[in-house]
Amino acid sequence: MSTVTASQHVQAPIADVFARATNFADAANVIKGIQEIEILTDGPVGPGTSFRETRVMFGKEATEDMTVERFEPPHLFTLSAASHGSEYLSTYKLQERDGGTDLELSFQATPTSVFAKVMTFCLGKSLEKLAAKEFAKDLNDLRAAIEHGG
Repeated sequence: MSTVTASQHVQAPIADVFARATNFADAANVIKGIQEIEILTDGPVGPGTSFRETRVMFGKEATEDMTVERFEPPHLFTLSAASHGSEYLSTYKLQERDGGTDLELSFQATPTSVFAKVMTFCLGKSLEKLAAKEFAKDLNDLRAAIEHGG
């Protein structure tokens, strides 16, 4: 799968957007597609922070263990996961613009098993379109929560 991106402009300071986007413990209260979050590590959020996320993706429930790889407040953080024969990397970039913050999510799945490689070859473009829609919904939910205090 090639890189899938989604973005939102949020009418809030970059520090507020970064803080809300990295408040993983509260993500299920903000993003409608997330059903449950379980924090797996102690301490403040940073590199090495891990959590288990259960969400509905492509109409099915999926649970993934996510790990913060990079954490560069207030401009960048990355999350990694490995599941279903693929490695996943989500990169969130934040940039100040027009009195608010541009928030961009880039998602990349790298198939590592033969089955995942075959499925990516057969369904790649369809999966990319579905993923882009899901990620756009997630960012819209996050934007709405930040701008409307939800």
